[in-house]
Amino acid sequence: MNREFLLRAYEAGQRDFAGVNLQGVNLQGVTLIGVDFTGANLTGADLSRSFLTRSNLSEAFLNWANLRYTKLSDGRLEDADLTKSDLSGAFLVKSDLLRAKLSGANLTHANLRGSVLQRANLCGTNLSGSNLRNADLTRANLNWANLSEARLSGAKLAGAFLTDVNLKGAYLNGLDLRGIDLAGVNLSQAKLSGTNLEGANLSSTNLSEAQLKGVKLMRADLSGADLTSAYLDQANLDWSNLSQANFTAADLHEAKLLGVKIEGTVFTSALLPELTRQYLSMVASGDQLFGSGHVHPGQVHPSRVHPMR
Repeated sequence: MNREFLLRAYEAGQRDFAGVNLQGVNLQGVTLIGVDFTGANLTGADLSRSFLTRSNLSEAFLNWANLRYTKLSDGRLEDADLTKSDLSGAFLVKSDLLRAKLSGANLTHANLRGSVLQRANLCGTNLSGSNLRNADLTRANLNWANLSEARLSGAKLAGAFLTDVNLKGAYLNGLDLRGIDLAGVNLSQAKLSGTNLEGANLSSTNLSEAQLKGVKLMRADLSGADLTSAYLDQANLDWSNLSQANFTAADLHEAKLLGVKIEGTVFTSALLPELTRQYLSMVASGDQLFGSGHVHPGQVHPSRVHPMR
């Protein structure tokens, strides 16, 4: 089917185009609201700046398609193949992308607010600057995805795969991320205030300059993490593992540090609760009172700790 035939049929009132072959067709800027493209072949098609609001693209082939700034709000794209497609700036608010294939796709600055991305394949996808507020990413594959500066407030990430995901500068305020595995992930400059990371694996994670006010990190693993210049005012780190972590110039004002494990932890120039500050001063002068490898209220274990300077 070519462009002219499709548009004439649409103007005549036809909305059912399920299974049609539109491979490579130029549909730039067209209006096709509420059409049914179920299972259609749109591989390599140009749909940039088109209006496809409330359309059904379930199981459609859209790999390598140009969907830049396309309006797809309230759309159905379940099981659609969007591999390597360009969706930069696309409007996908409240769209259903259940199990959609988006690996290697470009979704920079796309609006996916309230969208369903359960079990979607977003491996290696570029989502930098995208709006994913209140999106459902349950069990989505985000391995090696770029989510730098993405807005994820209110999003669901339960069971998501996050190996080597880039979350630099991302907005994750107030999320429930209990027990999540973010080991080695780049969260530098991320906004995590009020987030629940209880029991999370953050070993070797980059949290430098992250905003962590009031974050819950009880029993979290922060061993080897970089928290240089992180803001942890009122954070709860009780019983967490801080071994080999770097808190240089971090703000831990009013932070809770009951029972934390610190061996080789760096607190150089960190802002700490007053009692902890006093104990570090004693450590610097050579006094040693504990050998358990754990911190008690206001007390820091001296073993291989770098004191404030």
